[in-house]
Amino acid sequence: MSTASEISICSNALQRLGADPIASFQENSRFAGPSSNIWPTVRNMVLRAHPWNCATKRVILAPLAETPAFDYGYQFNLPTDWLKTVQVGRRNCPLTYQQEGRRILACTNALPLVYIWENTNPGTWDDSMVEAAELLQAAAMAYLVTASTSLRDSLNQEGQFKLKVAKAIDGQDQPPEEFGDSALTMARF
Repeated sequence: MSTASEISICSNALQRLGADPIASFQENSRFAGPSSNIWPTVRNMVLRAHPWNCATKRVILAPLAETPAFDYGYQFNLPTDWLKTVQVGRRNCPLTYQQEGRRILACTNALPLVYIWENTNPGTWDDSMVEAAELLQAAAMAYLVTASTSLRDSLNQEGQFKLKVAKAIDGQDQPPEEFGDSALTMARF
């Protein structure tokens, strides 16, 4: 667990660029407003980049009253905090479905969904994920603060590398994926 906040991430990103830190998105400083505008895009990009343990939710969706015109019997609204679908249906019982906009069409009247949600509390994130977010926020703010495209590109490259490290660390918390016996795997033996 981290002690980070949205403000601390943006403030640290500004400090990496040689700018003064911020204490609030509402303060009267040159970079508080732009940080506030850019941060949600960076945060959601980081969250969508991987099925993070800190941003995964499970729900069973109820169908809408309105049914699709054809092919599927039911449709479901995605949750309001949805960012990315991880799994539709139960692990050992996959469903045929189609996502259209912010709805999922399926032939079942109850839809199990695992998804990445818009976790706006970086205090629940792993420290490596926070560091990657700081670097990517700094990259997004770099040209505005320094007018340097080379610094922007360098920070973006470093941020992408740290994001890969954070994904690897987060993935180590999951049990190894096991593949069942199928004709293809049995043929190899």
